[in-house]
Amino acid sequence: NEDFIETNVRGTLNLLDAVTSGVQRFVFTSTTSLMISKAIRAGLTGGTRKAAWLTEDVSPEPRNIYGVTKLSAEHLCRLFHIQSGLPVIVLRTARFFPEADDMAHAIEQSDANTKANELLFRRLTVEDAAEAHVAALEKAPQLGFDIFIISAPTPFRPDDCEALIADAPSVVAQYFPEFPALYARKGWTMFSSIDRVYDASRARDRLGFVCKTSFADVLAALAAEDGTA
Repeated sequence: NEDFIETNVRGTLNLLDAVTSGVQRFVFTSTTSLMISKAIRAGLTGGTRKAAWLTEDVSPEPRNIYGVTKLSAEHLCRLFHIQSGLPVIVLRTARFFPEADDMAHAIEQSDANTKANELLFRRLTVEDAAEAHVAALEKAPQLGFDIFIISAPTPFRPDDCEALIADAPSVVAQYFPEFPALYARKGWTMFSSIDRVYDASRARDRLGFVCKTSFADVLAALAAEDGTA
């Protein structure tokens, strides 16, 4: 726990202290993980009957020390903006790391299959993560302080949430009728249940940023592989 506090809280405080003199803007890389409560994480097996639709307006209930310290760092960013006027943008990034999921042992899909599925609701590419930070740096003076979820654009809507947690493949097929055949030829499968959806529309509307890579691009690549594009 001390390591998390030293890195995420004290480390952020040190950076903010260092930049308030002569620096024009500050971008803090936060995480969507701080929005995931124990109940959301438990999903369908834990008794949840509806996927969580997550926007910046949702009050976070961090389930672990990582989320608690990241949320504390966000509060420090807000405080420094209030006290000094420093333009600060907080980016709550979804998953973009290339390594395998830390829960890979509990997931039946391959790593590539898992990452493709997650582009529907909780992932972005490394390239898009970098571009989001560039956009935040450019817009920070205009926005002052703001918090944005950064994730690939989801095709889903809030009224899909009950069906997503009960039978995710059927919902995905409604939006992408070609998906079952393309996945079958690749030997991939969709998650049976989706427990959360990150809505990145605020970043689109206020930051002017939309991730370039989405689930549709994955399907296009699969179609190109087997010559059905």
